[in-house]
This record gives sequence, structure tokens and C-alpha cells, in this order.
Amino acid sequence: MPAQQPKVLCIDDTPDVGVLVRRLLSSRYQVFDAIDGLQGIELAKETQPDLILVDLQLPQLTGYEVATRLKSIMPNVPIIALTADVSANVRERVLASGCDGYIPKPLDPDEFLDQIQSYLAGEREKLEDEKYLQEYHQTLVARLEEKVRELSQALQHNAELNKRNLELLDKARRQTGLLVAAAKVSRSITSILDLDTLLSTTVDVIGEEFDVYYVGVYLMDKSGDWAELRAGRGATGDALLAEGYKVRVGDSSPVGHATFQRKAIFASGDGDGAEFDATPHLPDTHSEIALPLQVGKTLIGALTVQSVEDEAFSEDDITALQAMADQLAIAINNANLLNELEATHEELVQTKTFQVIATATGEAIHWVGNKAAPIPGSVSRITDDLISYLAMATALLEEAPEELREHKFAQMLRQAADELADRGIAAGEIQAELDSRTPKQLQRMLSLASIFEDLEIIENSARQILGIKEDLIGPARQQELEVVELPELLNQTIASMGIPKEALRTLFDEDLRPVRADRMQLDRVFLNLIKNAMEAMDGVDDKKLFVWARPADEDGMMVVDVIDNGMGIPPDQLDKIWMAFYTTKAGSGGTGLGLPACAQIVGQLGGKITVESDHGLGTTFSVFLPAASEKAKA
Repeated sequence: MPAQQPKVLCIDDTPDVGVLVRRLLSSRYQVFDAIDGLQGIELAKETQPDLILVDLQLPQLTGYEVATRLKSIMPNVPIIALTADVSANVRERVLASGCDGYIPKPLDPDEFLDQIQSYLAGEREKLEDEKYLQEYHQTLVARLEEKVRELSQALQHNAELNKRNLELLDKARRQTGLLVAAAKVSRSITSILDLDTLLSTTVDVIGEEFDVYYVGVYLMDKSGDWAELRAGRGATGDALLAEGYKVRVGDSSPVGHATFQRKAIFASGDGDGAEFDATPHLPDTHSEIALPLQVGKTLIGALTVQSVEDEAFSEDDITALQAMADQLAIAINNANLLNELEATHEELVQTKTFQVIATATGEAIHWVGNKAAPIPGSVSRITDDLISYLAMATALLEEAPEELREHKFAQMLRQAADELADRGIAAGEIQAELDSRTPKQLQRMLSLASIFEDLEIIENSARQILGIKEDLIGPARQQELEVVELPELLNQTIASMGIPKEALRTLFDEDLRPVRADRMQLDRVFLNLIKNAMEAMDGVDDKKLFVWARPADEDGMMVVDVIDNGMGIPPDQLDKIWMAFYTTKAGSGGTGLGLPACAQIVGQLGGKITVESDHGLGTTFSVFLPAASEKAKA
């Protein structure tokens, strides 16, 4: 079978662009197109494309917002912006939104296919300045604030409508029992913001207060052609919901008429008005009233109230039920607005989460790359020196006596020379180059010291890279818990570090209790914190390290403070220090895994680590640990 063609999705509201993209790519790719962001997102979920092209100037959602949403759904699919924008820094803004590159408009037919192939082959552009990412997130937040402001205004408007309706009911002094019942229903539902709870409560309260046969609430589907039953009273309502019962707008039923004409519709057993719903679940209905649910000009659904009596609903009934339906429509609208707000907030949180993950991954790649960078150069130098030494030995061997050339060492040297030749290395040329050098030049070119220096570089780099293993796996090891006396452990840890006495002060409160912990892992925590404190004071002449262990204010907890008078941590970095691979020791060997590992170890013990820092004055790390109920063994 022929291989399936890769899929390309083009989201652009300009028909000519979609036609051009399809014409250029359809011979090699399956091409899908959408004319707006929402349609494009749904089509991407459905088709799972291998590459997405998105225009930046889209209606409703901008191309930037569409790219951010698509990247959160399918992070491994390349998203390429199509733009005629020639303003400054458009590339950075595009990359900040989640795009992997961009293609300027108008499209160049001669280059377009090659550009698509390169992005499918793995080409990606990287954002180098994170300020554009911050600016983009600020734009998203501003958009969210605008939405919240609109929702708040709508809620305030709805609250004013509620107040106005209640004032009208008060002016009427609730002259009839029906108006009193309607008010009870309104009070029961207007404070509920969960839609399912709101609808089920509504049908139950109306049924009880008005003492009717059946109550149902319909909501409009996305097409606006059908009113779907979303809540029904009693076993009848459960049966209809199980069937997925719905009514077409404009049909002969009261609900069909009410949603089409957007006014109250009355049906009775005498044959006047609309016909009853054709459902066998409601055989005893003799009169029905259906009222539209709408806010302003927006139709939300309909309310149906049915009775076993003929001519059960009077003008007062209609007035009371319509007032209650208005309240219900407002409550449903409030619930929908809240759901929309929560969805927007969830999307913003997800975007920030991906930002944190991307930052951590970038730090990891950068750190490992720095540690591995010296290795290829050292290997190359060692290889060149080894070949040169072998060439000199081979040259000497050619002039050696016959008996020496038959020695087993000589045979191994000839075999090594043959292997060099198999690798395409001309030993004769190297010998000639070396022979042209003076003894002093050869000494400058070759020395065992330089070889061992390069081997040491390789070993140190490998050890640093492999050292990550302990930071990652160490906290996950099975803990061997025992009762630990903090003064003893801290004194041993400090003594092992060789800290000058004049730079150190310790204080252990008399009522300090032992803790239950894995001694080796807890030692590692304090070793890391004290080492960080000493490194933070590298540029300070009068170094002061203070280790203070005491009972915490929180009952049953002990706390150990590690306090230094170093340069402190800038406020914008305080939250980042707990993120894996993030380090403030740029270029000085930090892995960025020490503090996350410490936090994990202490957290497994039921404790926590906090930090307070004044930039330029010093830092305090506080380790909180649960006190042990027993004493340590002697």
C-alpha cells in the first residue's frame, strides 16, 4: 500500500490564500482548511495534522491565540504563522505565541513547498529573548481581564434585573398565592451557579410550589434548531432524559411555538392553541404552558409546565410563571458566564504550565550542553596526539634491527599502523610532517601532560553529567528512617566541610527534640544548603554563616535555619530556585537539581523548606521537620 500523505491544516479567512495553499501542496499532502480560529481548532482535533499554517489576522480569536491553544493541544506538531505583518519584532511575537516559525505573505510559490518540507523535517525557530514571552502573556492576561470585566458588567446588569423584578413583585404585594410561589422559586434558583444543580432544583421547586403534573426545562443546542430537554421532574423526566428527548424549533408543540415565536404559548384539552408534546410519558396532560427563556435578545431555551386539569392556567398564572421564567433565564445565563470564565482561567493556567515546562527543559539542555562541550575537542586532541606518537614509533620501527622488528610489540605497532591506513589516515604523511619539525617544536606539539590534561577534562565533564543521576534518583530511594539528633548530625556535616571557625556560628536550643529521618539523605540536605550559603558569600570579606536549630512555632515541628550574609537572591528568582535545572550559579558548575532534591527529601519526611532573602544582604533557608516521638539510640 502507498504511504499515507502527511496532513497540512491551513487556517486563513482569506479564500485566495486557502486556494493557493491547496494548489501548491495538494500533490504531496492532504490539505485541510478553516476560515476562523474556532473552526481551525476543532478541525485540528478531528484530523490530527502533521503541520498547521495559521494566519495572524483572524476574526474572533487572533492567530496568536489560536497558535497558543493548538500548541497546548498538540505540542509536537509544528505550527507556522502566515503573516503580511512587517512591523518590528513580529518574528519574536509569533514565536512567543507558540509558533515554530513563520512564512511572510504574499506566499512565494517557488519557495513555499521547500519551506513546508523543512518544517516537517524538524526545522524550528527558537525564541531568544524571553521578554516577548512575558509581553505575550501580559496580553493574554489583559484579554482575560477584559472578559472578566464584561462578565462582571453582565452579572451586575442581571443583579439589577433581579432587583427590579423583586421590586415589581413587592409592589404587587404578592396579591395571589401564585405570585408568592413564583417568588419562592426565584429565590431558590438565582443563587445557584452550577448549571445542572440549577436546572434540577428549578423543576423540583416549581413542581412543589405550583402543585403541577410535570415541569421541564429545555436549552437550545449549538445549531439553534433544537430545544433539548435538560431537566424534567420525577420519573417521567428521568425517562425523557434517558431518551435524549428534544423538540424542533417551530413545530406544533407548545415548546416548538414558544422557541420560534419567543412568547408564552398556552395549550388546553379543548383543542384550541398548540398541540401537546407527542410523548407517551405524559398521558394525563390536559393543559400546558410553555415560556421562552431569554436574556435580552438571546434565546436560551424554554420552560414547560403541565397540569392534569383543563384550563389550569389563568392570566395570573402566566404572569407569575413568566416572571419566574425570566429569573430562571438570568440564572442560567449567570451559570453559563461562570463556566466560560472558568474555562478561560483554565486555559491561562495551562499556558503558564507549558511555559514553566519549556523553561525547565531549556535550562536542562543548556546545562548538559555546557558540560559536554569540552569533550569533543579533548577527544580530537588526544586522537591527534595518539596518531602522532604511533607514527613516530612506526618510523623508528622501520629503522630497527631485524630481530627487534620481529618482537611482539613491533608486530602490534604494525597492526595499529594498518588499522590507521584502513581508516584512511596516511601514516607516511604524518611521519613526514613530524620529521620536518625540530626537537623543540615536537616537544611543544606533543606531551603526555597535555594528553592527561585532556583526559582529565573528559573525566570531569562526564562526572558532572553523571552527577545529575544522584540529584534525580537520590530523593526517590527507599528511605531508611531512624531517630536523628539534629545537633549531632549538623556538627558532623559542618566538620566534614572544613568551614573556617571565624565564619561559623551554631546555636541549638535546649528543648530541641530529635527528628525521624533517613540520616544519609538529611545530611545531604544540610550539606547542600550550607554549601550554597558558603558559595553565596564568595564576594564577601567578612563571611558570617549561622546555623540555628530550635522548636518551630508550629506544634510538633523542629526548624533549622541556615543563614548567610551573602549577596542574596533577587525577588524575581525566588520562585524559580525550586525548578529543576534552574541555577543562579551560571558558569560555576551548579546543576540546578540540589534545591529541588532537598525539597523532595524534606517533603517525603512530612516537612517543608522555606526561603527568605534580602538582595544584597543575605538569605535564610528554613528546614521544618516533624519531631520524633522517641529518643535516639546512644
